[in-house]
Amino acid sequence: MEAIIRDFVYIQDIAQYVGKKVTFQGWVQNRRDSKGIVFIILRDGTGFLQSVVLQETVGDQNFDDAKRVGLESSIRLTGTVRIDEKQIGGYELEVSEFNIISQSLEEYPIGKKEHGVDFLMDRRHLWLRSKRQWAIMRIRNTVIFGIHTYFQEKGFMQMDAPIFTGNACEGTSNLFETNFFDETAYLSQSGQLYGEAMAMAMGKIYTFGPTFRAEKSRTRRHLSEFWMIEPEMAFYDLDMTMDVIEEVLKFVIQKVLDNCPAELAVLERDPEMLKNALQSFPRIPYTEAVQYIKGLKDLDGRNAIKLMEDDLATVNQTIEELTADIARREEEISKPGLKAGVINFNKEKIRAAKEQLSDLEEQARNIPQWIKSAVNFEDGNDFGGSDETVLTRLFTTPIMVYNWPKLVKAFYMKEDPNDLGFVRGVDVLAPEGYGEIVGGGQRETDIQTLIDAINHHELPMEAFEWYLDLRRFGSVPHSGFGIGLERIICYICKLPNVREAIPFPRMVGRILP
Repeated sequence: MEAIIRDFVYIQDIAQYVGKKVTFQGWVQNRRDSKGIVFIILRDGTGFLQSVVLQETVGDQNFDDAKRVGLESSIRLTGTVRIDEKQIGGYELEVSEFNIISQSLEEYPIGKKEHGVDFLMDRRHLWLRSKRQWAIMRIRNTVIFGIHTYFQEKGFMQMDAPIFTGNACEGTSNLFETNFFDETAYLSQSGQLYGEAMAMAMGKIYTFGPTFRAEKSRTRRHLSEFWMIEPEMAFYDLDMTMDVIEEVLKFVIQKVLDNCPAELAVLERDPEMLKNALQSFPRIPYTEAVQYIKGLKDLDGRNAIKLMEDDLATVNQTIEELTADIARREEEISKPGLKAGVINFNKEKIRAAKEQLSDLEEQARNIPQWIKSAVNFEDGNDFGGSDETVLTRLFTTPIMVYNWPKLVKAFYMKEDPNDLGFVRGVDVLAPEGYGEIVGGGQRETDIQTLIDAINHHELPMEAFEWYLDLRRFGSVPHSGFGIGLERIICYICKLPNVREAIPFPRMVGRILP
C-alpha cells in the first residue's frame, strides 16, 4: 500500500480545476475497457467522476494496472479536468498518471446484477458505497444540518435526554427492558418528558438523539432504533406549535432542493413534487379527516375512495403493459445473431420492468384492502398506515390533522376545553403514501389531571414524581413535537422502505452488520 498523498482534491470541488492538472483519490466504482483505453468511474465520497486512461498516455505498465484493477480497489489518479456534459457530474478526467493504493483482494460481491434485499442488508457495510445509498446518506446529512440550523437560528437550545430511563411513559409493551446496575431500566422511546423539564429551564429546547421501540413490526415504516428531533417550547399552544412544525419542514426541504439536486437526480426524485411541500399545509380536525377517509366528504370535487379506485385501475393497466413489454423483449433476445449491446440493453430493460412490476403487483394487492379498511373505518380510532394513505391521496402537500380523540393519544396530552373528549394533538401526514412524519401537541398543565391519568393507565406514580414537579413549581402552557428523522428522509427521497434511510438499520431479525 502506498503512502498517503496530501496534495489532492475532492470531486465535489472539480469545477475549480477545469483545464488544470490535479490528483484525485478514491475507489473504483465501475470499470470498462477496450483496445488501448480504460474508462473508470472514480468515487471519493463527495461525487463520481469518469476517468479516461489511454495506453499511449500512461504507458504499458500503468495501463495494465488500470485494466486489471478490481471494483472498489482504491486508486490515485492524476490528470487534466475537462468539461463533458454527457458524463456524470458534467466533467471528465484525462488521466496521465494511474496508481493503485490497494487492490481489492476478492471479487466485489455487489455487482451490477439485481440482488435481493436480504443479500444487500447482510452487506450493508458495502451497500452504502453504491450511488443510490450515497445519495440518500448525503440527503440525510443535509436534513440533519438543516434541522440544527433552523432551531439554532430560532433561538432554541439543543439539550440531550437520557437513553436509559426508569419511566415507562406509555406502558412497557413496546420498550426494551435492560438491567441498569440491578435496577430495571428501559431504552428511551422518547425524550419528550425530559424535554418538558429542560424547556421549563431554558424556554425553547430541542433534543436530537436515538430512540427505541420494541414493537415486532416488519412494515416499511418501522425501525427498532431510529432518530428523533423533539422540540419543546414553554408558553406555546398547539397553533403556535403547528406554525413551527410547518416552518422547520419547509426550511429543511428547501435546503435539500438547494443543495442536493444531483442526489435527487440519482434517486430519480422529481423536485417538483417536493416543491409542493413549500406551500401552506392544510390543517384538518380529526372529525373532518374521518369523513374524507370514509369517502363521505369530497375535497374540491375529489373523493378519496374514488381516487384510490382510479389508482387501482391505472395500476392494473400498467401491469398488463409491462407484462407484454417483458414478453416482447424476452422473445427478441432469444433470436440468434443479435449483437451483445442489443441483448444487454434489452436485459436491462427487462430487469427494470420486472422490478417495477413487483412494486405494482404489491399495490394491486394492497389498494383493495386499503379501500375496504377506509370505508369501514370506525370514528374514534387511531389512523393506520392505509388510512393515512387514503386521506393524503387528496393532497400534494403534507397535512396537519389535529384535535384527536383522547383515548388514542398519550396521557400527557391536554384536553381541548372547547371540545371535550379530544386532545390538542397534531399529526403531520406526508403525501404519496408516506403517512405520519411528525407528531406532537400541547401538554397537560393541571397536576391533578395528570395524577388521574397516571392512575388510570396504571403507571407507577413514583416514576413520575419528578415529572409532576414541573406542575408544582411554575407550570406554564407548553407544547412540543417529534420529527422522525428516517421518516422525513423517506418522504424527501421517495424511498420504498425506511431501512434505507439510516446507515445501519435495526429491526426485528436485523442486528448485524
